[in-house]
Amino acid sequence: MKKKRKLKIALVAPAGAMHRYNGSFSLPLHYAPLTLTTLASLIPKDIDAEVTIFDETVEPIPNEFEQDLICITAITGTSIRAYTLAKKLRRLGHTVVLGGIHPSLMPFEAKKYADSVVIGFAEHSFPKLIEDFLKNSLQPYYQIPVNSLENKPIPRRDLLKKWRYSTTASIEATRGCFHACNFCIVPTAWGQKLLRRPIKEVVSELEILPGKNVVFIDLNLIADKKYAKKLFTEMISIGKNWFGLATSLLVHDIELIKLMAKSGCKGLLIGFETVRRRSNYFINKGWNKVDDYIKLVDILHDNGIGVNGTFMFGADYDDESVFEETLEFVLKAKIDLPRYAILTPFPNTPLFKKLEAEGRILTKNWSLYDVEHVVFKPKLLTPEQLEEGLLFAWRETYRFVNIAKRIKDLFITTPSSFLLNLAYKHYAHKLPTFTPKVMSDHSDLGIVS
Repeated sequence: MKKKRKLKIALVAPAGAMHRYNGSFSLPLHYAPLTLTTLASLIPKDIDAEVTIFDETVEPIPNEFEQDLICITAITGTSIRAYTLAKKLRRLGHTVVLGGIHPSLMPFEAKKYADSVVIGFAEHSFPKLIEDFLKNSLQPYYQIPVNSLENKPIPRRDLLKKWRYSTTASIEATRGCFHACNFCIVPTAWGQKLLRRPIKEVVSELEILPGKNVVFIDLNLIADKKYAKKLFTEMISIGKNWFGLATSLLVHDIELIKLMAKSGCKGLLIGFETVRRRSNYFINKGWNKVDDYIKLVDILHDNGIGVNGTFMFGADYDDESVFEETLEFVLKAKIDLPRYAILTPFPNTPLFKKLEAEGRILTKNWSLYDVEHVVFKPKLLTPEQLEEGLLFAWRETYRFVNIAKRIKDLFITTPSSFLLNLAYKHYAHKLPTFTPKVMSDHSDLGIVS
């Protein structure tokens, strides 16, 4: 029998200050991400791998690592923290790989801090990288396209500290999006395409997930309505409660909404983005029809589905009145769990290129690209007015009197929805403390000079 090769691997996900294990939320609201557990499942079977996951949303990053290979994933808001950690570890003699959306958007920048960079999806790249590492032939970049989700391995959820997450039952059915919102990193990094897992494989994984509740991480679970309807039909007999993401286009398909409810849907994140029609066109999301918003929320509520509605401020048609206008809409529509953000031009997106060409990018301190800080010059507001308006929306929305206005009489109201509102109230209270200085401080990682 061929002897298995041995390897110790650390899979690390740094977190921004607001979402770190000791950050804003007083309850464990983070569901388990799929990135690190999926990477662990991609390690070739003939390797005796000892894999350890460090997710900074639920635990601190250790001061020392004993692993042979350290792989760090980063979004834009965590990229500088990832670079800081990578720089420290390489100075201590470790081999470091960087991957995730920010290194995919900025691979040459990321390579300054890593031995190797994985660009794009890792299903094919990561096994090749592991083999090359064991042969001492690591390449500077890995980028192998993924054109199918068939036979996708089951994520290694056994490696997670399960008690630190709201749930570890997160799952992916589709990947990608057909839309081209100018602020979104998805079309920039991967194009306007949609990959679909075989429904049979999704159902098989759903059946083995622990607990009653499931979170779909798909960017738009209803992007392919024909596929979605088949999936939801198969899910009816499983008996899970599920939560996911969809678009406001759902308002045009009552049959689909009813099927979602029948299949166990209890909550949807809807990207309303703005209550101003012209602002939707500014972000290239003109198909988001403001006049349909309340109708959609009412239909979802009538079918027992809660709404996590997201809104952003800072489009070129937003002035000082947009904050009060948005608050009034949220209360009138009875959005169960509203979230607010500042329009953020992520690197290399069409919005970033537009604003950079106009000389409106204020900083490239990526730690501030977390959708809660102003990084560009608005057109009809000062940066200070935009930041103050964001804080106003958060604060007023989560006053007890306004929580009561939104959820008091709703059919879907449960003790858990009230607890979620309390957690967001806590977040809104702490948000002003996360100043640019706090967000940019990574000294806790123990920098080696």
